[in-house]
Amino acid sequence: MEPFSEPEPGFPAEKSSSVPQKKFCVLVGVTGSVAALKLPLLIAELLKVPGLEVKVVTTERAKHFYNAQEIPVTLYSDEDEWQLWKGRSDPVLHIELRRWADLMLVAPLDANTLAKLANGICDNLLTCVIRAWDLSKPLLFCPAMNTAMWEHPITARQVEQLKGFGYTEIPCVVKKLVCGDEGRGAMAEVWTIVESVKRILEEQDLPMQS
Repeated sequence: MEPFSEPEPGFPAEKSSSVPQKKFCVLVGVTGSVAALKLPLLIAELLKVPGLEVKVVTTERAKHFYNAQEIPVTLYSDEDEWQLWKGRSDPVLHIELRRWADLMLVAPLDANTLAKLANGICDNLLTCVIRAWDLSKPLLFCPAMNTAMWEHPITARQVEQLKGFGYTEIPCVVKKLVCGDEGRGAMAEVWTIVESVKRILEEQDLPMQS
């Protein structure tokens, strides 16, 4: 059942697109890492995969790094959660998104949100979706942070905590970071992330182009 096939009154308007007959719904979460600059490219590459429908949930800090006008899919933020719910009978956005998605991809996952997720904190739309996530569905996360933050001992513990929940890490890589430092901590390349999503599609026996 697709709860978003006919938007509820007051629900943020969908952008028109041709919907595949058989679709796999991917919810992309984006957090306040400089790697959020790659969000437009990531969405563009995901939309090239046949059978995918994509929506985005952003934190407020992530908005600093990309232009929302370059995101050709529905983008949700904290404001949408609170505008949608006015009374007891109204839909709760983080639950509706959790129901809609077949897979969640958090790219990038910054140090702050990593810490929140590892400790069960849910103080914005994105973390509420993840706290309510159906653990029978795949959740992929792509850490991205400064090398000094990545090398702090607490980071490895928090990453292992997420993996213990059943989430799948797409490991960060070594490169020269925007801050000028060089080392591990950069988000995985977009093609690596998209290939990880494709592998899950293949496991679901959905049609793929060679």
